[in-house]
Amino acid sequence: DFVLPFRILSASYPGVMKWENSGPDTYVLLKKGTNVDQFNKKIAHLISTKIQNAHNRTLFIRRYSDAYLYGNYDNGVQSGGRIEYVRLFSIIVIFIVFIACINFMNLSTAKASGRMKEIGVKKLLGARKGSLVLQYIGESVLMVFLAMIVAIILVALFLPQFNDITGKHISLALSGGLLISLVGATLVTGLIAGSYPAFYLSRFMPVGVIKGKFVGLSGEVWVRKGLVIFQFAISVILIISVLAVSKQIEFVQTRNPGFTKQHIISFDAEGKVAEKKETFLSEIRNIRGVVAASSIGEPGIIGDGNTVNDLQWKGKAPDMKIPFARRPVDFGLLKMLDIKMESGRDFSRQFGSDSTKIIFNEAAIKAMGLKDPIGKTIQLEGHNRQIIGVVRNFHFESLYNKVNPLFFILKPDETQKIMVKLEPGTEQATINRLHNFYQKFNTGFTFDYSFLNQQYQAQYNAVQRVSVLSLYFAMIAILISCLGLFGLVAFTAERRQKEIGIRKVLGSSVIGIVSLLSKDFLKLVGIGFLIAIPIAWYAMHSWLQNFAYHIDIGIGTFVLAGVVAMTIALATVSWQSIRAALMNPVESLRNE
Repeated sequence: DFVLPFRILSASYPGVMKWENSGPDTYVLLKKGTNVDQFNKKIAHLISTKIQNAHNRTLFIRRYSDAYLYGNYDNGVQSGGRIEYVRLFSIIVIFIVFIACINFMNLSTAKASGRMKEIGVKKLLGARKGSLVLQYIGESVLMVFLAMIVAIILVALFLPQFNDITGKHISLALSGGLLISLVGATLVTGLIAGSYPAFYLSRFMPVGVIKGKFVGLSGEVWVRKGLVIFQFAISVILIISVLAVSKQIEFVQTRNPGFTKQHIISFDAEGKVAEKKETFLSEIRNIRGVVAASSIGEPGIIGDGNTVNDLQWKGKAPDMKIPFARRPVDFGLLKMLDIKMESGRDFSRQFGSDSTKIIFNEAAIKAMGLKDPIGKTIQLEGHNRQIIGVVRNFHFESLYNKVNPLFFILKPDETQKIMVKLEPGTEQATINRLHNFYQKFNTGFTFDYSFLNQQYQAQYNAVQRVSVLSLYFAMIAILISCLGLFGLVAFTAERRQKEIGIRKVLGSSVIGIVSLLSKDFLKLVGIGFLIAIPIAWYAMHSWLQNFAYHIDIGIGTFVLAGVVAMTIALATVSWQSIRAALMNPVESLRNE
């Protein structure tokens, strides 16, 4: 690691001194108390005072600390970034907690009959409604506090696995701020979960409950059903989201990028390798297991890298500014990567010096509006270059972006990455031989290499992590929903115990009783599924727009999500239903 004066960079690459160039990052240390808005107004039109046809390019500053979470811009306007995933998972967490609260409300009110006499006695002894409300809310808050302690223990246990998934190094430090946040979240959750049951239980009239007469709230059943529908709608939305994200990941992993990425490694040209690059390449081509070797400029074949927009060609409009990705390469690079030629030819020693030639991709030719481009001359960096070839479009950036204009020039002295294609099946042995040769040739430098297919997949690490985390969140939401459904079915079976006994005595089959207990709950799950479909489609359609190339959400995704949700719900409901149906009717009718 080292630091050099900027003048050394500008001496090697004079283009960095031009106002058209947006390459070097600029860091500004502001005086304390500086008004950022006023500062932005002062620099907004600075570029237009230096060059003509600035195309409304506006300068502005942002906090350095915002770069990680707020890194995306569209036409100079901040448009999100990693913060979107933070918000997404925050919303999912809130919904999961709300589902748990719904279960608590449902089961608390469903079990209300068991506490009728307690409430009646307390009211006869002078207990006020307000004190009963506080009692039941206090019980709810206490239960959530106990759950918080269990949650902290579980977080401590699973944090290493979470770090593996996310690639982070987060530790559980119970600081004052975190504890205050946990206590606040616990109180809010306890209040939400306990408020409805508290007011529900405290309204019972003492005379009626002492006599065993229990009259529920009007619409109580519909409220309970609505809550079941809501929680399963959330679960189905998460299931559909997981399926859509997984399919998109599979799409980006299996889509042909337009070049060969298997069995190819790359490493930096450093030390003696950089000084005697041609000799080094010639030597390693003779190593057993090496199919081909060449070199390319930074950042390699993948990434936007350096862009230029000062190309000139016949017919170009004076105000046209097209950013071109610039790739200096050595002989054999395109052939090694199996980048297909659409027309013309590759750089070749057979044609003498190709140092004044240039090869574009299809996107560049289309943007330039050239017809029959082979043989035509363009001007780059003040020098004329003849177009000798056009390669088919390939994804040198991720599928988030459309294929942008790009060109290759033959400049081995500007290439900083060595790329080597290995014989399939002999990768490790060949790498070992390369390592041994590298240590002798380039003493003092380490042989740090990476596979090209790993570099390609690294572009999608974030979305892969989203997929894995979404799967876990969906599993948690489904589990909590099923636990709530399980409890409600158990309660329903208990309240209808005598009805079930009479039906069995009168000849009802086990299947008939299971169907009787299950159908109402499965209807609720079905309604939740229908509600979830348009919401999930809109959410996933919006997310997929982040990719220039993406899947279409077909009906199969929704059908599969529906089958999964119904199967899980049916398994949950059937367990308790079968258990109730198999009960001996004598047990349920012995008191009659």
